[in-house]
Amino acid sequence: MLVHPWDAAVPAEWLKWLPDFGQLIATGRDRDYPVVTPAHFVLDGDRTIWLHLARPNPIWAAFDENPRALLSVVGDYTYIPSDWNTLDDPALGVPTSYYATVQFECEVTVIDDPAAKAELLNRQLNHFEPDGGRTPLDAEDRLLKGIRGIELSIINVRAKFKYGGNKTVEHRVVIGERLAGRDGPMDQAAARHLGERLTQPQ
Repeated sequence: MLVHPWDAAVPAEWLKWLPDFGQLIATGRDRDYPVVTPAHFVLDGDRTIWLHLARPNPIWAAFDENPRALLSVVGDYTYIPSDWNTLDDPALGVPTSYYATVQFECEVTVIDDPAAKAELLNRQLNHFEPDGGRTPLDAEDRLLKGIRGIELSIINVRAKFKYGGNKTVEHRVVIGERLAGRDGPMDQAAARHLGERLTQPQ
């Protein structure tokens, strides 16, 4: 992923924003294509990610070949038309996309111990259902037989918030107003990111 200096997001920014659903990507070894699996996850601090997947998932073979993975999260994306993206002749403008994304490069540890899997699932339940009534799982729970747990140890993080950081403040204000006026599915979120970054150095 290309990250320009004006697009780079610091941990304080991406940690505040980060959704808890992404694409887990395993390259394996000597494959024509990687294995890509959408999944919910729990970030524990800034060094560990927890999730679980079904036993029949094809990603396990890729992990056996190479215990590395990339977890990619993308959100708050929107299309910027060509005439918005220039202050010169609108007929010669170049369109672009605004988006937030974080990519985690990780070492993979597969968890098959029943007690450890129960602990992992309880951690996820506490995150996603803090007020839920689900009985906590223990090592004897039959649900554990159908899943395997994953601990991702974060090696590196690449975070990009592409919201016109290479444009002048005046130009970004205009784009933000147009996003607010268009009010598409993620326009308000994109406009908010744009506004929060207006005071950052270019």
